[in-house]
Amino acid sequence: MTKNNLNYTTEKGDGLPLPKRYWAILAIALGVSVSVLDGTIANVALPTIAQDLNTSPTNVIWVVNAYQLAITISLLSFSSLGDIFGYRKVYIFGLSLFTCSSLACALSDSFLTLTLARVSQGFGAAAITSVNTALLRIIYPRRYIGRGMGINALVVAFSLAVGPTVASLILAFAHWNWLFAINIPIGILALYIAFRHLPYNPQKTDKRKFDYLSSIANAVTFALLIFTLEGITHEQQLHFIIMELIALLIVGFFFIRRQLKQKNPLLPVDLLRIPIFTLSIGTSICSFTAQMLATVSLPFFFQNTLGYDSSEIGILLTPWPLAIIVVAPIAGRLVERVHAGILGGIGLAIFAAGLLLLSFLPDNPTRLDIIWRMVLCGAGFGLFQSPNNSTIISSAPQHRSGGASGMLGTARLLGQTLGATLAAMMFTLAPNNSTQAALLLAGTFAIVAAVVSCLRLSQPSPAALNTEK
Repeated sequence: MTKNNLNYTTEKGDGLPLPKRYWAILAIALGVSVSVLDGTIANVALPTIAQDLNTSPTNVIWVVNAYQLAITISLLSFSSLGDIFGYRKVYIFGLSLFTCSSLACALSDSFLTLTLARVSQGFGAAAITSVNTALLRIIYPRRYIGRGMGINALVVAFSLAVGPTVASLILAFAHWNWLFAINIPIGILALYIAFRHLPYNPQKTDKRKFDYLSSIANAVTFALLIFTLEGITHEQQLHFIIMELIALLIVGFFFIRRQLKQKNPLLPVDLLRIPIFTLSIGTSICSFTAQMLATVSLPFFFQNTLGYDSSEIGILLTPWPLAIIVVAPIAGRLVERVHAGILGGIGLAIFAAGLLLLSFLPDNPTRLDIIWRMVLCGAGFGLFQSPNNSTIISSAPQHRSGGASGMLGTARLLGQTLGATLAAMMFTLAPNNSTQAALLLAGTFAIVAAVVSCLRLSQPSPAALNTEK
């Protein structure tokens, strides 16, 4: 298939024709699913990995942290590369790197080699994540972009839901190395489909160069932010926290100042001048903060207070992502007819209600008492997520889709990092009722997100914005 054949429909902004569209969606779904799956699949195996590689529980956490850190510090850089060189190229590069790194993880025989392989795998996942929603914008016709975001949210939710289950099944019959080896055939299949069916970017007239200095400053800024928050969480010595905070402020100031002077900045601060884009990013950060506050604190409550074992906790947590799987595609279709501000406001209000109801569970709750509240949280989150993602991507100019996609991912990561840090703080500040405190705080963030979402009703729709441009 030639480049022209892949590109001719995207120049008109009307997406790919069927059945090519289905194949392109499948290529993205496969890549996104394994990258999301690997964010959680190793968690179940950490005790086994620590014992097998003769390392401590404290050190083995870096098998997870190294992956997340690599994604966070490189996401915006890959988004910029997508705008410059093409989303297809960056996606295929990321998928190739992720697949090769999965092989390295599977063959690792020491803690050091596994951690380094996970860093490389994280960079591959960042490349996949940075442009996947930008690709959806040129795969789908404009009027159906909400459906694409709904399918993407479904894939993410499903991958999160099955992660612990898949890990448990593999570990029941095989060594932990197979947790990473299963990515290899999926990655190869995704690469084959991607080479054949992913479209090229619409042709661009401007010539941009990659800003290496901004890329380094971006990586250092986000790394310092994560290490500072981690230091606060783990009660690091005060003078170290102060030093990290000062370094963060200095590097962050330089980074933001440089971005304000760039025509096409790595951190797309220019897109924040679009009110509906900024409001949607703010909504995303608050909602993911609320989600992480709940998902980090609830397992401790289920185990330490209610006495459930690991398998029962997994069952109790599953209704949340399952509800997202059901609701997200519906929300993706509704946004074609209903303003995202309304859908987001209603969804986040339902989400907040679920969180507050969880915070006031009866003293001896039944499984049903927990499950229907978890369903409420997932349904509300699913109703908000697809329309919000669609608005973030669609409100940016077509040639800045990569930057918008990167901001979407960055907002999610910032919210999750902040939520995890605040949950840890609740364990310290309110040791006797930390889960209730975390859920109340999560409900507050969800209410704030609902209010911010409703503020978007005063703004023109993304379709109107792009018509004006």
